[in-house]
Amino acid sequence: MDIRLQDITKRFAGRGRRSQGETVAVRELSFQVPDGSLVGLLGPSGCGKTTTLNMICGLEKPTTGRIFFGDEDVTDLPPELRGVGMVFQNYALYPHLTVLQNILFPLENLKGAARPSRQEMRRRATEAAALVQIEELLDRKPRELSGGQQQRVAIARALVKMPRVLLLDEPLSNLDARLRLQTREEICKIQKKTGITTLFVTHDQEEAMSISDQIVVMKEGVLMQEGKPQQVYDDPANLFVARFLGTPPINVFKARVQAGQLWLASRPVLAVPGVADREVWAGVRPEGFIPDEAGPVVCTPERAEVLGRDLSMVCSHPDARDGALRAILDPACGLRADAETVHFALRADKVLLFDTETEQRIPVAADKGAAR
Repeated sequence: MDIRLQDITKRFAGRGRRSQGETVAVRELSFQVPDGSLVGLLGPSGCGKTTTLNMICGLEKPTTGRIFFGDEDVTDLPPELRGVGMVFQNYALYPHLTVLQNILFPLENLKGAARPSRQEMRRRATEAAALVQIEELLDRKPRELSGGQQQRVAIARALVKMPRVLLLDEPLSNLDARLRLQTREEICKIQKKTGITTLFVTHDQEEAMSISDQIVVMKEGVLMQEGKPQQVYDDPANLFVARFLGTPPINVFKARVQAGQLWLASRPVLAVPGVADREVWAGVRPEGFIPDEAGPVVCTPERAEVLGRDLSMVCSHPDARDGALRAILDPACGLRADAETVHFALRADKVLLFDTETEQRIPVAADKGAAR
């Protein structure tokens, strides 16, 4: 069952004396979640992700636009008739009920012919619990569970209805880093096993990129870009997307193009054929720096952070937009944080150019190469 949003806009009326105008939370948003896929809806806090999710499940109604599940227009359908499973950020478990009772709750509230028998309810609840590996916890109360276990209960409760679509609203934000990694892997396994069309909302780009079949990036209620995670990372449409994706974030420099060369700090650092002479923002991914004693990018090292398999070198550069740059290097590269300067060449495929006014991507000919 695919999900299709068609020119969705959501406006909220202003409240109070200081907020009398309308707030546009989502503006003319259109994208599709393919049948059986897991799609990450990604963006900073306040960009309209949760509002979009609430419109899909029926808790909010779009001001304009339509929502389709397959060929069915569900825009005006009440939430209980949409066949949606929803997992909230705070889990929303009933503290006075056991794990089993929490999972059974959606089934017990079904009416008429849709309500299964008690035996069928129990069977489906235990199957859902087994799917998320909490079958030994069915007699416990939520307060007796860890955060990761509570999250699994919430997922089992959403799955027990056998929904047409599954919606997850920042489900991992309350977990510690190691448990978050483990739980996102479990979500991915569950989605692949069930084949349920899933929309996963998060502000954590690493989460979205690691488990999603495709990602949708939003800013201030507007779609910025959608596509496969690696494709969006490698080929961002604008500077916002480039800066939002990637850990550490992309390094941005105030630069200029002159005679087919990219110039930083009065030095030509990279050939950029096909780009007209102009001022640009130059983005360099942290993995795009190559230690080279004759390299044209000259920096002053500030500190080195050993991250196990990687070395993160933090340096200052006069043209860096944020005052510093971060390079991810091989620990065996031999660079020292106490050196006066370090020199880098650039990987051409990790350098991106953007217009200084619109911040849209500037295409560069495919045969560009590093200046030595």
